[in-house]
Amino acid sequence: MSTEKIKTSRASQTREQTKRKAVWTPPSSLDAPPAPAGFHHRWIRAETMGFTDTKNIAGRLRSGYELVRADAYPGSEYPVVTEGKYKGVIGVGGLLLARIPEEIVKARDEYFRKITQDRDDA
Repeated sequence: MSTEKIKTSRASQTREQTKRKAVWTPPSSLDAPPAPAGFHHRWIRAETMGFTDTKNIAGRLRSGYELVRADAYPGSEYPVVTEGKYKGVIGVGGLLLARIPEEIVKARDEYFRKITQDRDDA
């Protein structure tokens, strides 16, 4: 009859196995579907204090943004505007989801970086 020694590490004998606690975070009301390749998603203000902010929406649309419709993401459960001018657009709490091409984002960032640099140099 042979006796086999079972070796266990000393650490496992003296330490309790540590396990990370589950961290709870509140759900975000601004969850959005992933943007398609070449685009960025942004939440834009559609109304403030109960009044439609047409100036902001029109300005964003002129800047190259386009509103994201819920039917572009079939089978998803994102909040959708159910009535009015923006019916069918993903939106929550006076905000609408919009997408903008990455090229425009980079060009806009460069434009404002240059303005800031010019002011710093002056």
